[in-house]
Amino acid sequence: MDAIRKDRVRLMQFTTMFEIGGTERQLIELANGLDEERFALQLSCMHRRGPLLEKLKPPHNPEEFKIQSLYGLATMRQQLRFTGHLRKHRTQVFHAQGFYPNVFGIPAARLARTPVVIGSIRDLGDRRTRLQGLAQRVACMLADAVVVNAEVVRRQLVGEGWPSKKIHVIHNGVDLSRFNVVARTVEARRQLGLPVDGPLVVTVSRLYPAKGIEQFIDAAPRIAARFPDARFVIIGDAAPGEEGARYRAELEERAKRQRMGDRLIFTGFRLDVPELLKQAAVAVIPSLSEATSNSLLESMASGAAVVATNAGGNPDVVEEGKTGLLIPPSDPERLTEAVCTLLGQPDQRARLGEAGRASVHQRFSLAQMVSNTEQLYLQMLDRSTRGQTSRLGGQNEHAFPS
Repeated sequence: MDAIRKDRVRLMQFTTMFEIGGTERQLIELANGLDEERFALQLSCMHRRGPLLEKLKPPHNPEEFKIQSLYGLATMRQQLRFTGHLRKHRTQVFHAQGFYPNVFGIPAARLARTPVVIGSIRDLGDRRTRLQGLAQRVACMLADAVVVNAEVVRRQLVGEGWPSKKIHVIHNGVDLSRFNVVARTVEARRQLGLPVDGPLVVTVSRLYPAKGIEQFIDAAPRIAARFPDARFVIIGDAAPGEEGARYRAELEERAKRQRMGDRLIFTGFRLDVPELLKQAAVAVIPSLSEATSNSLLESMASGAAVVATNAGGNPDVVEEGKTGLLIPPSDPERLTEAVCTLLGQPDQRARLGEAGRASVHQRFSLAQMVSNTEQLYLQMLDRSTRGQTSRLGGQNEHAFPS
């Protein structure tokens, strides 16, 4: 610790794990992109596992604070241990990434007297119980700021009575360099068991009910009836565990009932998503609920023409008829029509794909996300430092908590 220069901000990021997911990928991109001359970053987590761990730049080795529940004596012991961890590193800025880190980490950071405490809410809360929602709200009341990734999330929280001045919108960022790939059409298709020609209709998503994969599966045979050479690719997998495996099995059974055979495939998690998206004629985002969809941003960044539901924050990303097509959620018929329109009109497909790519470059770059987050950290720390100085009569004794 003594090697850390005193002019660098001591920052602690706290996440659940490093499985492939939107929140996790954004954390990795942020951690790798922060200015090392200005920030001394420490990472902590609840479970040190997941393929994205390999994407962290050295020397990051996240400290694990393993819990099985948010409640109970064992969890309290881990929170106290985490409080000591924050004090040991004399953390100046603590940032919790998501629901579990918010509820576990924010109270511990307050107990550690961390000068700046920040929470994150990156969804619309559809999957949380009322008790979970209350727990997160109580925890975030202790935070100095809450980062959300979409205007629709900010509007929802303000509508629920959250103080608007505490909520900061920082949009997700896409590492645009990942999409400067040359499509290896024949090799990529053969790896997936697909023919070397014919249009691909692709969706990239973690597999769980709010993502609307059922509608994608139900639309596939209707699209195939009009475009027999089309193939359908579902990139992504369910969360680890019995529940996730059961849900994926239900989706696969649904696909079998549609009698699509090898014309619809599940690839599981892939780390070569940019290359696969380069193969797509149309990328579909059939979400029933969404804040800012990383899959939507990545699909647009690849240059694929997108069809997205007008759920949640999707309309803030897609301008109807200019950078993509918007459809109602839970409507396989409208999904079918939109995809068939694009498959039948290559010029429109190319125009929408190029406009979508340009929009992501302009509005949702990784550099913008990292810069905006850095600015928030510095602004909040400056505010805290000035407040401490004022209360102590000009002596800034707590720039680093003891």
